[in-house]
Amino acid sequence: MEEPHCKFETVLEILVGKWKPIVLFHLFSNGTMRFSELQKAIPDITKKMLTQQLRELEYHDIVHRKIYHQIPPKVEYSITEHGKGMSTVLQAMNDWGMSHLTHLNELYGQERSVESFEGRLDEVTGN
Repeated sequence: MEEPHCKFETVLEILVGKWKPIVLFHLFSNGTMRFSELQKAIPDITKKMLTQQLRELEYHDIVHRKIYHQIPPKVEYSITEHGKGMSTVLQAMNDWGMSHLTHLNELYGQERSVESFEGRLDEVTGN
C-alpha cells in the first residue's frame, strides 16, 4: 500500500522560487497582462526566466496563455478559474509576511530589520 504524500509538496512545486509568487501577484492584481507588461512590472526578471515561470504555471493550469494570431503577434496571460483558488493562499502568505516584518522590526529595531540584514549580507558576499 502506497503512503499518502504531503500535499504541501504539490503547493511548493507550484510556488517554489523567487519569481512565481511575484508573477502571480501581478496577474491577480492587474488581471490579464501581456508578456511585455509583466516584464515592465518585474524589471529584475530576465526574459528567459519569465518565460520559464509562465510555462510552469501554465502547465499546472494556474495561468492561461492566450495567443492572438496577428501581426505583430500578441500573447496575454491571465489566472485560470482553477488558479483563482490560490488567491486565499497567496493573500495569507502576504499577510503573514507583513506581520513577520513588523515582528522583526519590533524585536530588533528598524536598523536590524530583514532589509538591512540582506543589505549587509550582500556586502559580505559581494553580490
